[in-house]
Amino acid sequence: MIVDCYTHTWESPSQLGRCAPADRRPTGPGVDSGAASISRHLAAAEPVDYSFVLGFRSHYLGAHIPNEQVAAYVKRHPGRLLGFAGVDPSQPKEAIAELQRARDELGMVGLSVAPAAQDFHPSNTHAMTVYAEAAQRGMPVLFHTGVHVGPATKLSYAQPVLLDEVAREFPELKMVVAHMGYPWVTETIALLEKHCNVYAEISWLLDRPWPAYHALLAAYHADVMDRLLFGSGFPNAPASACIEALYSINHICQGTNLPAIPREQLRGIVERDALALLGIAAPTGPPRRAKPEPVPVEDAEEV
Repeated sequence: MIVDCYTHTWESPSQLGRCAPADRRPTGPGVDSGAASISRHLAAAEPVDYSFVLGFRSHYLGAHIPNEQVAAYVKRHPGRLLGFAGVDPSQPKEAIAELQRARDELGMVGLSVAPAAQDFHPSNTHAMTVYAEAAQRGMPVLFHTGVHVGPATKLSYAQPVLLDEVAREFPELKMVVAHMGYPWVTETIALLEKHCNVYAEISWLLDRPWPAYHALLAAYHADVMDRLLFGSGFPNAPASACIEALYSINHICQGTNLPAIPREQLRGIVERDALALLGIAAPTGPPRRAKPEPVPVEDAEEV
């Protein structure tokens, strides 16, 4: 099973408001710099079994990818897609009402929040009420770090260490740190070591080979590789390019004394059953046609 834990699609870039990706963001093979259309999303998701499609709402940045839009798309592909509702905890009453509606009426399975892009401290009182409601309803929460988007985002709210209080207060809440918390990867690893309810996905890392290698090696040495989830970050890159880049990560240490990351550990990230870990029921729908298993690129060193 391959689960892509981080994808977006939108109808128009205007829906991103001031949250549009910065021009200086690194690009790599397969990067889609255009609109994240549904047709491109479906094509990019071909290698995976299930994809999380994330809604987004930021009053601060004027961004809105409506949950109705995401839910309608998910319903057209019930056996492949799962919707995460975008809520803005800076507006707690609206966020809780939208959470309840997303779960009860739209059939969405999780929440997507971005403190840096929504202008709130991750553990402020208003946000904690939203997490409490999510925990009660068994909805995992994905936290964007927000460093890859517009210059108005507030990096002081993006640091993964700020999620420590949330994890302590709600040990039953499944939490996912997007992009492995980049650039605060060490903080993310500390959270994974400390809290059994915290996971991290790896999207937007793999087009930076050296930081990606360093992050994955650190996670391996900390013995938290089993807490890492696969994510493509579409429209930043299609899933196939990310899988290939992940299996190729040891090429960076070829011809050096740097240690290689065991292939089975990399394979574990790609094939991890994120649905079971996050307490999400597998969607029902027409069965997917059989597809060939992704062929991993040879590692620089077998260990």
